[in-house]
Amino acid sequence: MSVSRPDTDAIGAAAEHFGLEFDSADREEFASLVDGALGSYDIVDELYETIAPTAPDREHRVLSPTDNTLGAWYVTTSITETTPVDDRLTAKTVAIKDNVAVAGVPMMNGSRTLEGFIPSRDATVVTRLLESGAEIAGKSVCEDLCFSGSSFTPASGPVRNPWDPTREAGGSSGGSGALVANGDVDIAIGGDQGGSIRIPAAFCGVVGHKPTFGLVPYTGAFPIERTIDHLGPITRTVADAALMLSVIAGYDGNDPRQPRNVTAGDYTAGLDSGVEGLRVGVVTEGFGHDNSQPAVDDTVRAAVRRFTGLGAIVDEVSIPWHRHAFHVWNVIATDGGAYQMLDGNGYGLNADGLYDPEQMAYFASRRLEYADALSETVKLVALCGYHGVNTLGAVSYAKARNLVSVARAAYDAALETYDVLVMPTLPYTANDLPGPDIDRATYLTKALGMVANAAPLDVTGHPALTVPAGLVDGLPVGMMIIGRHFEDATVLRAGHSFEKLIGGFPTPSGTTNLASI
Repeated sequence: MSVSRPDTDAIGAAAEHFGLEFDSADREEFASLVDGALGSYDIVDELYETIAPTAPDREHRVLSPTDNTLGAWYVTTSITETTPVDDRLTAKTVAIKDNVAVAGVPMMNGSRTLEGFIPSRDATVVTRLLESGAEIAGKSVCEDLCFSGSSFTPASGPVRNPWDPTREAGGSSGGSGALVANGDVDIAIGGDQGGSIRIPAAFCGVVGHKPTFGLVPYTGAFPIERTIDHLGPITRTVADAALMLSVIAGYDGNDPRQPRNVTAGDYTAGLDSGVEGLRVGVVTEGFGHDNSQPAVDDTVRAAVRRFTGLGAIVDEVSIPWHRHAFHVWNVIATDGGAYQMLDGNGYGLNADGLYDPEQMAYFASRRLEYADALSETVKLVALCGYHGVNTLGAVSYAKARNLVSVARAAYDAALETYDVLVMPTLPYTANDLPGPDIDRATYLTKALGMVANAAPLDVTGHPALTVPAGLVDGLPVGMMIIGRHFEDATVLRAGHSFEKLIGGFPTPSGTTNLASI
C-alpha cells in the first residue's frame, strides 16, 4: 500500500512554508521527485506491517451515570495476568489514567480528538502492574489532553471530588485521585507534567508521588512534552505508593527520558526507619502566593513543625528561583506542548524510543476535525505555542531550556543543607466546579491557577510527594515533600513517618451521592 502523494498545489504550499519561490514548472518537477523519494516511505510501511501489534480482545464496560457518580471512570475492566511474575500487588485493584495505553481498551485522553482509539500495546507501567498481580479495574478520566489542573475540561464531563461533589477533584489525573479517595480502587496511575499527580491527590486528600524524572518509564503514555513527562502512583497510604513505585520503576529500553543506568529499588525497605536527624527545609517562596489561602499555609506550617517531635530538624530556607522556575516551566510546557503534542501528534520527532504510529495516525486524522471541541486550555497552548515556535523562532523555549539547569541548581543547593524540602502542594483547597456559562478568562484561571508550587519540579525533575496535611473547612490540604534526584526513598520515608505520627490520613465520610447536590 502506498502512502499519499502531494499534488502540485501541495508542493506549492510546502514551498511557500519554507520560503521557496516556485513557478509551475518547479512544482511539477518537484512533485515527480518527491513521488520517487516517497518510495522509501512505501517500503517502511510494508516492513512495519510485519511487526505491527494486534490489539488483544479485552472486555470493557461504560458505566451509567448512576454507577459513575463522580464521573471518574472512563471505562471499567477486570484485567489480570494469568501467570504473574510476582505477588507484590496481588489483590490490589488499580485505575489507569486514560492517557496511558491498556491494549484492547478504548483510550480517550479526555478529548474528542482521540475518542474511539484502541491501543494495541500495553504501556510499560501496565505490563509491570499486571506482572505483579494487580487487577486493572478500568481507565480513569483525565483532562482534555491532560492540560488542566482542575477537573472540568474532560470531554466526557467533569470529575467530582468525593469530599464534596460540587467541587473539583483536581487534574489532570482527576479520575485517579477521586477513585482512590472514594475507595473505588486501591491504587492508581497518574501522570504529571505540571503537577497532575500531586494536584488531584492534594485536592482529594490522598497520596501522590511524582518520581524523579526518568525513574518510571513513560512508554505507552500520551506525551505532552518529552522533557517534563512523568508517570507515578496515587494511593491512600505512603506505603502503597512506595510499593507501587517499586513495581513500576526501572529502565525499559524504550523511553528516551530514562538514563540507561536507572534501576528500581525496594522503596518499602526503609519506610519505618524514622526521621530522627532528618533536616527539613521549609521553602519560604512556597507560601504566600497571591491566591494562597492563609489557612492552607498555616496548616502546612503546623504539619511540618510536627516533624520536630520525631527528632527531625526543621528550618526555614529561601529559594528565590522557586518563583522564577514556574515561568521557565510555562514556556517549556507551552511551546513544547504545541510543537510535540499538537503539531507532532503526541510523539513529535528526533528522539529514540518506542513510538505508537497507530495512535499518531488516529490523532492526526481527528486533531483538526475536532479542534473546536478542544478545551480552552489546549487552545491557549496551541495559539501561544504556535507564536512562540513560529514567530519567535522557539528562541524563548531555547532560553528556558538553558535556564532549567539554573533552577535545578537552586533546589540542589538547598538540598545540600537539607535532606528534604517542604511547602504546600497547592495554594488553596478545592474550588467549586464552574457552570457552563463560565467566561474564558475565569475558565483558564480555574484550570491553571493552582500549579505554581507543583509545576517547577516537573522541569527540574526532583522527586515530589504530596501527603494530606490536614483539613481546612472540611477539605483536604496537601503538603509537598521534595528530595534529591533519585532519592525518592527519603521523600517517601518522610511522608510515611508523618502519616504514622498523625495516625493515618482522613477519608471522605459516607458514599458520594449526586442526588444530594
